Amino acid sequence: MKSSRCQGKTQLGSLRTVDDTAQEQGLDLEPPVRMEEEKEVMEEMEVEERVVEIEHPLPCLSESDTQGIIKGRDLFGYVGIEAVLDQMRRKTMKAGFEFNIMVVGQSGLGKSTLVNTLFKSKVSRKSCTPNYEEKISKTVHLQSVSHIIEEKGVKMKLTVIDTPGFGDQINNENCWEPIVQYVNEQYEKYLKEELNVNRKKRIPDSRVHCCVYFLPATGHWLRPIDVEFMRRLGKIVSILPVIAKADTLTLEERLEFKQRIRQDLQANGIRVYPQKEYDEDAEDRILNDKIRENIPFAVVGTDKEHQVNGNKVLGRKTKWGIIEVENIAHCEFAHLRDLLIRSHLQDLKDVTHNIHYETYRVKRLNESNANGVVLSPLTLENGTLEKSDAESHL
Repeated sequence: MKSSRCQGKTQLGSLRTVDDTAQEQGLDLEPPVRMEEEKEVMEEMEVEERVVEIEHPLPCLSESDTQGIIKGRDLFGYVGIEAVLDQMRRKTMKAGFEFNIMVVGQSGLGKSTLVNTLFKSKVSRKSCTPNYEEKISKTVHLQSVSHIIEEKGVKMKLTVIDTPGFGDQINNENCWEPIVQYVNEQYEKYLKEELNVNRKKRIPDSRVHCCVYFLPATGHWLRPIDVEFMRRLGKIVSILPVIAKADTLTLEERLEFKQRIRQDLQANGIRVYPQKEYDEDAEDRILNDKIRENIPFAVVGTDKEHQVNGNKVLGRKTKWGIIEVENIAHCEFAHLRDLLIRSHLQDLKDVTHNIHYETYRVKRLNESNANGVVLSPLTLENGTLEKSDAESHL
């Protein structure tokens, strides 16, 4: 295009050159001929300009396009789309939301204390039971307690599921089976509600969103029961391992123990939260990589306050000083709290619904198709499909 335009200018320049030469030689060229030639050249240049404009049209949707991106600078004025976030926030604040957390570990690792520290209230089963007596159960009994926690107008129904008796016996064979069964039963309840013809406006969600697994601070490697439990449960629920009572280890011992645990997790193919395959974008990957580097979190729990430099802090008092629970130089409780509540709470719920529950639902539907039975609330209630089929024998 540029060469054609330049060519047009060259022709025009040639006419002027001929005209000048004719005047110098005293020749008389007819003005109409010169004007006609100049007019033709100008028309050619206008055609070239129009072609260039056509090659760079304004952005618009072609017939084959189904959607386009219209950004703020392309709008004629304020539309108000951003107000949707305020609408969602108001609805969520009115309805509240649910979060179900399971704590698993042998007795004496401070599970109840840590849960109370996380939510800064007495929410554990032990704290809520009057005249509670610690007894070692012969079998694993799952018990749950629920609370409504409200902060700045936001309501959350918190359910804490405890597993007394886990790992407390001489023979702990298959001690994880009641926990696997409980997790699958909650999926089954939700599936039954979904299959109802007249579904509830909001299906009660009792599914386990996160399982915090407490590791004793031995300083060695993972025990066989730790490996077996996390390997089985990691396939059906989000597992988050923590080192309990980490103040019994020196900083060097803690670092070495964490490295050994990460090696054990990788060697045994144990999937702990957050999994790499669930990272949605580069930003998520960067954030989750930092978390994965620190797992398992070395934590200390307490519900007692002490004065440190004129400020009240949560901490454990020893003869060497005060261990500040929320001080990252002392322990990694703050990292665990941020992950569970401040940064990944909704993601834990999304992974539970979109990954773990969806895997269970597909499995159940495939089982019903293989047996030639249409899965419905009636068949689930009457036990047409054996419940043992629904349980995960991993």
